[in-house]
Amino acid sequence: MTYGNFTLERVLKSFGLALSQGQLFGLAGRATVGAPVGVPVPPGLRESLDEGLHLALVSEKARSEFIIAPILLASRKQNQDVFAIYSGQRLDVDPEHGLAGECDFILTRTPPYPIVRSPVMTMVEAKKQDIEAGFGQCAAQMVGAHRLNQQEGSDIDTVFGCVTTGEAWHFLKLAQEVLTIDQDRYYIVNVEKILGVFQAIVQHYHYHQSSL
Repeated sequence: MTYGNFTLERVLKSFGLALSQGQLFGLAGRATVGAPVGVPVPPGLRESLDEGLHLALVSEKARSEFIIAPILLASRKQNQDVFAIYSGQRLDVDPEHGLAGECDFILTRTPPYPIVRSPVMTMVEAKKQDIEAGFGQCAAQMVGAHRLNQQEGSDIDTVFGCVTTGEAWHFLKLAQEVLTIDQDRYYIVNVEKILGVFQAIVQHYHYHQSSL
């Protein structure tokens, strides 16, 4: 059994998580993370994504290379390379309980080491454009990331997740045994808002952890 075998219900039951739905990013007092202020879009990114949307019709791998990765790289550059990006990396934390397998993307607050350290976010490319069907896999990977941080004695107590088709992006948060699914969904037509969400996540770790 691997991450991809989990449904959302199975993750909740297997790891004793409570489920919540609410606004993760927004105005203070109504959201659990800071507001995703629209971030300036780097020159050429919109044009690159427009072209990538046509190429992404070919395969999931094309979607990853031409849509998802450019957005992650843009956010990383805007934050002075403060987080590392792993693509297709295995996160084998507890194979006996299914917390093992390859992750589409993992973001960490450490430099890009050969092995994953201090993960703060996992990302799943939705199969057949079905975001809800990817929640289980993403949640399981978030649990795996949380377990790895615990094993390392890390001070990271919150892990974020995202399921994306490339065009649509849906975010999750795991903290204190509660899995929260964002009530909002973000779309690539407003890429500045997606970049703003990543900015809000970076700022969350800046203010709530020792460093990102």
